[in-house]
Amino acid sequence: MKRSITCFIVRRLKLKVNEAKSAVARPVDRKFLGFSFTGAKQPRRRIAPKAVLRFKQKVGEFTGRTRGVSIERMTKELTSYLRGWKGYFGFCETPSVLESLDQWIRRRLRSVIWRQWKRGRYARLRQLGVPRALATTTAASSHSCWRMANSPAMSLALPIAHFDALGLPRLFPGS
Repeated sequence: MKRSITCFIVRRLKLKVNEAKSAVARPVDRKFLGFSFTGAKQPRRRIAPKAVLRFKQKVGEFTGRTRGVSIERMTKELTSYLRGWKGYFGFCETPSVLESLDQWIRRRLRSVIWRQWKRGRYARLRQLGVPRALATTTAASSHSCWRMANSPAMSLALPIAHFDALGLPRLFPGS
């Protein structure tokens, strides 16, 4: 089948076929331009796992905790990348992936902020409206930055609206 189609494309259409990228397989088993398809009865377009991994790596470069830049500058740099990525992958038919990536980005930024607050964490949490008891236990915690970014105190101190105010676009509108 592949040989027949390749001959048609080369001879009739006068196009070049990349043998390394070409295959005859079920749509579920292949990816095309960063997309793949679900194996359901009604297949849906989804973001390929490799594309999600590349996205996380790129966001990781923008949000490196040891970059030494302010959160405002970091979100400004990240914003242009997110807008472009959303423009390309935003019309996938599996919104749960976009929603989980949105949550992951905010957790990553909270982790960076927690790291930047090395001194005076209790005071910062209290300034941002976290109750005294919760601020005390959170500020005294010895858990990692990543774990603390998912704490109730950080979610209270830095809600989604905080990142909206910084201009960070959402990948999924309802997240």
